Amino acid sequence: VSTQSTWGNFFKFLKKDTQMLSTAYGFQNLLKEGSRHYSGLEEAILRNLSACKEISNMTKTSLGPNGMKKMIVTHIDKIFVTADAATIMREMEVHHPAAKLLVMASKMQNDEFGDATNFVITFAGELLNQAEQLIKMGLHPSQIVLGYETAQKKAVEILESLAAVRCTDIRDVDQVAKCIRTCISAKLYGLDEQFSRLIAQACISTLPENPANFDVEYVRVAKLLGSSIGNSHVIKGLIVTRDAEGSIKRVENPKVAVYNCPLDPQTADTKGTVLLKNKDELKNYTKTEEAHAENIIKSIAESGVKCIVSGGTVSEIMLHYCEKYRLMVVKVMSKFELKRICKCLGATPLVRQGAPVPEEVGVCDEIIVEEIGSQKCVVFKRDTADCKLSTIVLRGSTQNLLDDIERAVDDGVHVFKSIIKDANFVPGAGASEMALSTRLESYANTVHGLEQYSINKYAKSFEIIPRILIENAGLNANTLLSTLYSANQGDKTAGIDVESGEITDSSKLVIYDHLRTKIMAINLATDAALTVLRVDQIIVAKPAGGPKPRDNKGWDNDCLLYTSPSPRDRQKSRMPSSA
Repeated sequence: VSTQSTWGNFFKFLKKDTQMLSTAYGFQNLLKEGSRHYSGLEEAILRNLSACKEISNMTKTSLGPNGMKKMIVTHIDKIFVTADAATIMREMEVHHPAAKLLVMASKMQNDEFGDATNFVITFAGELLNQAEQLIKMGLHPSQIVLGYETAQKKAVEILESLAAVRCTDIRDVDQVAKCIRTCISAKLYGLDEQFSRLIAQACISTLPENPANFDVEYVRVAKLLGSSIGNSHVIKGLIVTRDAEGSIKRVENPKVAVYNCPLDPQTADTKGTVLLKNKDELKNYTKTEEAHAENIIKSIAESGVKCIVSGGTVSEIMLHYCEKYRLMVVKVMSKFELKRICKCLGATPLVRQGAPVPEEVGVCDEIIVEEIGSQKCVVFKRDTADCKLSTIVLRGSTQNLLDDIERAVDDGVHVFKSIIKDANFVPGAGASEMALSTRLESYANTVHGLEQYSINKYAKSFEIIPRILIENAGLNANTLLSTLYSANQGDKTAGIDVESGEITDSSKLVIYDHLRTKIMAINLATDAALTVLRVDQIIVAKPAGGPKPRDNKGWDNDCLLYTSPSPRDRQKSRMPSSA
C-alpha cells in the first residue's frame, strides 16, 4: 500500500510539473509565460534602429530658429505648445526601450547644460541611420562601433581646435548677451536680442564675488498675464505674485520669520472637545484664545521680527494682532517658493508657533508690495555677497506663450552657468558641423581597414544639422549644402544665414555655440547610438499587474431610471389622505 501511494504522489507531482513547463521551443521555453523574446538582425537590431530614427525624425523639424512647434496634450488634458526637445521628450512618455536611451541622453544634456537637447536626438538618429546602411552592406555592428569610437575622439580634437571666440568678461552685459543669443534664438526667434539682454542683466546682477558659486536658483521668473512681450523686464529681488495680508505694505531692513505651518491658535494635532456650562465660561474661553494669540505675536515682535512669511492660512485674530504690533504678513502657499525664500533670506522654516531663536531668523534689505500691471506682487530685495536675487518679469497674452518663454529663459541661465566653467565658443549656424564633416572625411581617407567606412559615415552624419537648418528655413538644401561644403574647405568656417538664404562667414553672422556644450552633446549622442548598436537581443518580461477589470456596461441602469418628483407631486405627498 505504501509503495502504491508513493508512486501515486510521484505521478501527481510529475503531472503538475509538466503543466508548469511552456510549450514553446528554444530560448522562449526558458521564459515565463507572457514574456517576449526578439533576436537576430531583422527582429532586434533593425527594429531598434527604426524606433530611434522615428523619434529623431519627429524632433528634427523643431531644430533651429525656424523650427516648427509641437502640440502635446497630456493624459490630464494639459496642452504644451513648444519647440523645446527636452519638454517634448518628457511629456511624450516614450515606452520603446531603445528610443528611451535617446530620451535619457537628451535629459542628461538638458540637466547638465540646458541646451543642444535636440542636437543629441537628431545626431544620434542620423548616426543610427548611417549605421543601418553599413549593416545592410555587410559590416558587423562591432566593426561599426569601433569606427564610431575612433571618429568620436577625433571629432572632439577637431572641435577644440575650432574655438573662435572667448567671453573675456562675464560681468559685461554686451559680451554675455552675444553668447546667450544663439540659445535663445532657437526658441524665440525675433525676440532673441531682447531676452538675451534681459537674461544677461539678471545673471550678472546675481553673480557673487566668486563666480563659481553662481546658482541658477537665484534667477527667478514671474509670469504675469497681460500687456505685450516687449514689456518684460528685470527686477532685483524675489517676487511672490500675490498681495501681502493686512495693511502694512513695506518694511526696511527687516528680520523675517518663516513658518511652514498655519498661523492659527485653534489648530492642533489632535481633536479636542470643550464643555461650556454658562456664558461666563464662553466669554473666558474666547478671552483665553485671544490672549494666547496675542502672546504668540507679542513674543515674535519682541524677538525683533518685522515680517512673517506663512506657508499656510493666517487666521483673522492672528492678523489682528500682527496689525497691532506692526508686523508685515506674507502668505506663500507653494512649499517650493517657501523653500526659495528661506534660501535667499538665510531663514529656517519653523513648524511651531512662537518666537524664533536668532539662528532661525532671516534678514532682508527691503520687502515691498509693488503693482505690476493689475497684479500686486511682494518683492524681497537682498543684495549681499552670499545672496543676490533677480526676477525676470514676463508679460504676454497667453499662458502657453509665457511657459515657452520661461523654458527659453531657463536654458539661457544654464548657458550663463556654462560660460563660467568654460568661456570658449565655436562658430554656429552649421559652420562647426560642416567643418567637422569635411575634416573627418579627410581623416577617414588616412585610415586603413573596415573602420574607414564607419568613420566616413560618422563624418557624413554631421551634415544633417546644416541640412535641417536649411530645410526648416524653406531653402533649397541641395544647392546650399554644396556651396557650404566648398566654403568650409581648409581652415575656413562659414555658416548659413537663414534670413537672406546665403552662405556667410561665421564671424559676420555673430552666431556662436558653446564649446563644452557641443562636446557633451556629441559624446552623449555617440554613446547612445553605440549602446543601441550593441544590442542583439530584446527580452521583454510579462507586464506586472493583475487582469484588467471587466467591462460592466449598464451596471447602474437602475439609478438612471430614477427621476426626481415634480413640485406638484411633492405637495400631494404632504397632503393628508381623505378618511
